[in-house]
Amino acid sequence: MAHFVGLDVSVKETSVCVVDDAGKVVCERKVPTEPDDIAVLLTSVGGDYVRVGIEAGPLSQWLVNGLSEAGAAGYLRRDPPHEGSVAGAADQQVGPQRRARDRPDDAVGLFKPVHVKTLAAQEQRMLLTSRKLVQRKLIDIESDMRGTLRNFGLKVGIVSTIGYEARIRHLVEASHDWRRSSSRC
Repeated sequence: MAHFVGLDVSVKETSVCVVDDAGKVVCERKVPTEPDDIAVLLTSVGGDYVRVGIEAGPLSQWLVNGLSEAGAAGYLRRDPPHEGSVAGAADQQVGPQRRARDRPDDAVGLFKPVHVKTLAAQEQRMLLTSRKLVQRKLIDIESDMRGTLRNFGLKVGIVSTIGYEARIRHLVEASHDWRRSSSRC
């Protein structure tokens, strides 16, 4: 029998809702947000999973990769902006009660397929992003030091990255005011 799964992911727990092709709830549970725990639950329920919807978010790529390694397939991620417009319309039809995100209509609901990067691509992207962050912070520190020293008439000028530290040391050591104030500390 065909089953559809909706996962509402949070940091500690994930709400899992499994429905059959007729829309009948087969299973509703909360499990720890770990691919192995989710895979164990889905295996225990059994059935042929046509779609497993995971909300797009910080943990979704990790979960998709982990669940794929565990042998589950057919994963799609929900796109929250797309889902929001549909959920808002559904809420208006239902009335003032808001529907839960792990309800059966979420499991069968409107999924927008989203490309999920491979683990290697995620790692490479993380390294490039971290490298860029360090570079920006280094430039920020250098700019701040230039501005601070300029307040005391010490002009760094144009200098290479390699010669920057030596230029700063030279300016500070050559400044009579800096030597006098540093000896009081």
